[in-house]
Amino acid sequence: MERENVSTLSPDALKDKDRMLTSRFHGLLAWSELSPLKLDPDAITRNRIVTANRSDASHVAFDMMRTKLLQTMRQNNWKSVAITSPTPACGKTFTALNLAFSFGNQQDCRTLLLDLDLRRPQVGKSLGVRNAASMESFLRGEIEIDDIFLRHGDNLAIAANSSPAHYSAELLQSSTTVDVLANLNRRVNPDIVLFDLPPMLSTDDTLAFLPNVDCVVLIAAAEQSTLNEIDICEQTLSEKTNVLGVVLNKCQFSAERYGY
Repeated sequence: MERENVSTLSPDALKDKDRMLTSRFHGLLAWSELSPLKLDPDAITRNRIVTANRSDASHVAFDMMRTKLLQTMRQNNWKSVAITSPTPACGKTFTALNLAFSFGNQQDCRTLLLDLDLRRPQVGKSLGVRNAASMESFLRGEIEIDDIFLRHGDNLAIAANSSPAHYSAELLQSSTTVDVLANLNRRVNPDIVLFDLPPMLSTDDTLAFLPNVDCVVLIAAAEQSTLNEIDICEQTLSEKTNVLGVVLNKCQFSAERYGY
């Protein structure tokens, strides 16, 4: 078989050939093609992922947040939402996961969650996922959608991350990442896409990725996040995307007081 002489190809032809070699983006991806997500009950309990099985009354707070987000996003025809915080340990991954499972309980809403905290990925660890793939490889177009996403029921799929990535900010704002996410939307056709992003004041990763989202939620921690930190983040975020609000986590509040 005669080998193609790459040196004779035009720059445009080389780009087309590279796209063909590094991706296999075809038609819609059947949900059943995704491997099932096996949750670790101990990890779920330890990390208080209360919306996964609704065993705790505090799931109501996340269901209320989900409904408010869903209504606003549908009114504005938005699909993607970033979840970030001013600093580490505010509970952004905890919030992202509980929101994801709450969205997953909405039968007419197919939801994706991606762990894009590329320096300190926590989604897989929080769920006890042992077979997570590399998010870096996915964003570079080196592996497929069904290599990294695990489905939970009929409406939720989660892409955890097995290891930290080098040059994470550069990767998050690369044209390859834009192409990969566009094809993810085309093939899976989700209603909602949640991105768990790094803390804003720690790195430039979140700023690098913001052009790819429709809106953002900021997670602050009671008795930890300062008003100055929240103000700085809100102002910066509002210059780049639509800020849906600030969620105060770790506050002393009892759901039973207003629950049924």
